[in-house]
Amino acid sequence: MKPVKIIACVIGASLVITLALTTVNVLQNGPGYRGNTAADILGKDPALATVDDITKLSKSEFRQLFHAIEAPAFPDLKGEYRAINLPRGIMAAMVDFYTGHFFGPGRWVGKAFFPFSGSSGWGYNLFEQAGPNGVPSINRTRKMDTLVGPSAYDAKNAFLINYGPHNGGIVHTMRDELRRVNNGLYIGYGSLGIGGGSLNPSPFIVYGKPTPWVGMQ
Repeated sequence: MKPVKIIACVIGASLVITLALTTVNVLQNGPGYRGNTAADILGKDPALATVDDITKLSKSEFRQLFHAIEAPAFPDLKGEYRAINLPRGIMAAMVDFYTGHFFGPGRWVGKAFFPFSGSSGWGYNLFEQAGPNGVPSINRTRKMDTLVGPSAYDAKNAFLINYGPHNGGIVHTMRDELRRVNNGLYIGYGSLGIGGGSLNPSPFIVYGKPTPWVGMQ
């Protein structure tokens, strides 16, 4: 077989595999909202929920919870928070690889927000890298605009994050949404235009007591 044909076959096979994985990933999100409360989904009062409670959910249960809860009040998200991807779904490892190697310089570990007005603000992401003598350093980059508005996933409001005005390449098409489980726990969806947009979102968690806003460096 000629090299050109081999390359064409490899590319074709890769596209088929990617399409198959994406289809499975979308199906793993499960059906639309069934009307269960957050307490029903979590098996406990949402005010008592922890990160561990969220990471135990399937992708389908995560989706149900996202629909069941509400957007935070816009001024409530202020400072730097920890963040992780939900370790569920057939593409979870690929999402982690993307966030660590293409989205930012290092392992993605958090998000920061500041409500510069009553209805809009901006923020950035935090990435951890090994520094001198093995001491981790934090990079603050990937600026985004923030506001509360209609969700792409249902008719309710969400805390919306738009990377378009400040980033190029595929990150230009990136959009995130957050909703509040309790004061120290938020869940969200991130999507890329090249990955199917809101049809194929990646679930993530923002959590913890915020530390002060530092700003991009």
